[in-house]
Amino acid sequence: MKEPKPERLKRSPMQLEPAASATESPDVVRPATKEETFPVALIAVVLAFMALLLCYRHGYLLLYGDAVAHLGIARRIFDSRNPGLAQLGGVWLPLPHLLILPFVQKMEWWQNGLAGAWPSLACFIVSVVGLFRLARRIMTPRWAFAATAFYALNPNLLYLSTTAMTEPLFLAELIWLTLLTMECVAAIRAAQDHVVSRKLFFIALLILAAVFTRYDGWVLGAVAWCIVTWSLARNREVWRKVVPSFTVFTLLTIAGPLSWLAYNQHFFHDPLDFLRGPYSAAAIEKKTSPPGSHHYRGWHNPGWALLFFTRTAQVDAAAWETGFAVMAAAIAGLILAIRRRLSLPWLLLWLPLPFYVYAIAYGSVPIFIPQLWPHAYYNARYGMELLPALAVSLFLAVEWVQLRWSSSQPRKASMMYPIALVLVALNTAVMIYFTPLVLKEGIVNSTTRISLEKGIARELQMFPPGVPILMYNSDHVGALQDAGIPLMQTLNEGDYTSWKAALDDPAKHAAYVVAIKGDPVSKAVDANSKGLTEMMVLCTTGQPCARIYRSDIYGSHPKTP
Repeated sequence: MKEPKPERLKRSPMQLEPAASATESPDVVRPATKEETFPVALIAVVLAFMALLLCYRHGYLLLYGDAVAHLGIARRIFDSRNPGLAQLGGVWLPLPHLLILPFVQKMEWWQNGLAGAWPSLACFIVSVVGLFRLARRIMTPRWAFAATAFYALNPNLLYLSTTAMTEPLFLAELIWLTLLTMECVAAIRAAQDHVVSRKLFFIALLILAAVFTRYDGWVLGAVAWCIVTWSLARNREVWRKVVPSFTVFTLLTIAGPLSWLAYNQHFFHDPLDFLRGPYSAAAIEKKTSPPGSHHYRGWHNPGWALLFFTRTAQVDAAAWETGFAVMAAAIAGLILAIRRRLSLPWLLLWLPLPFYVYAIAYGSVPIFIPQLWPHAYYNARYGMELLPALAVSLFLAVEWVQLRWSSSQPRKASMMYPIALVLVALNTAVMIYFTPLVLKEGIVNSTTRISLEKGIARELQMFPPGVPILMYNSDHVGALQDAGIPLMQTLNEGDYTSWKAALDDPAKHAAYVVAIKGDPVSKAVDANSKGLTEMMVLCTTGQPCARIYRSDIYGSHPKTP
């Protein structure tokens, strides 16, 4: 007897579906319920704390120099000779540091890196919940859970979620901004103006947060605004009812970039200091490139830039060479979703792809991974920005295959879900066994830096308590962090007046001087070493040498032997 064909899943992603009823099929595509979401959130909490326990035990929280710097910036907002918002800097955006601020006030958490772990863990949990809710709007429950598992079990993401890096925060913003944009567009089409007004407010807050987190957030916010505005323009009746909310939405969207330009103008006398100042990506790329060397591969070449970014995203997402299959399936899922018009606002998840291709080609942002020449480690974490898009698109394609097989090959179709979960778990296990790329980058690039900073820290701890120390903090603030020395005890670039006076006459203004070759303090000592006695020279392979001096004329501080 011929088996009846299973009914095709009815998808209406652009409409607000009612809550699930007791008789509703479990395979209907609709927004997630609280009952579905709670177990996902609970699993995310367990994964987060397991990752923290493992990474803390192995000392991984402070491998990245950028993580140390983020903690240092947050710390100096209150712990400096000139505390306040002026200490936020002008290149890195401020929200990550403001989130770390409450935790970094505890000296122990600053030293061991936990101050940066708590906000990142919270963002990881929020992003996992958001991805499940997003996937649930365009997939059946089982495949939404599979996509979420692929995302949440990624070892690179789990590692980053224990550090002060900005990726977990931005991924949470990207996922939730995409989700709320989907919900807002659905509410517009359903003519639910009260829902639209509420969603516009929350979308605006997320755009503001993304703008103050990473520069890709500026593009993300602009595109989200365009999607919502276009949807409202096609439904004039709803637009007329939400004009006040839309006005606030627009003002908040543009307030972020404008306020950051004003901040740079006020403190650095150049609104585009983050683009062309001494700490910009272009300046760093110029400083770190050997004299006479060619630019990195991908510079002014979008083709190579596309290759580097997509290859990095593959290696970040999957073990061995299975990343090629993941990327191919994800692209197939993307094409399928576009053809079926499955809630097109979810394409915001793919926005990091064109952004980073442009950044690599024209923004002086190189990416190096061991799989491609020059076979080094640099900025491999940027590929993580594509992880949500790969997770959702991959399992859209897998779900489509299962639906096609459900009538012609039902046995194969029924086996796809358990096999998919096994493969997700196996992918995680293999990546951990061979050390995830982002963690490996941190380990490789931190070895010489940590060795130098620990050596300096040992010397700093021998100084008499509370004496002023002249030291440039932008490059090796980790030495002060490791030694547990308050930043306000140092004469550093954070306070222009005391810094300039100390550079003009180091021995007069500081009891001790830490000069690392090539930094402003080293140049100041070379120009005027009168009254200084060299105590120690610390050299580490791959790092400039540090020289520590004692002032012979500062005050009446005790002289060490």
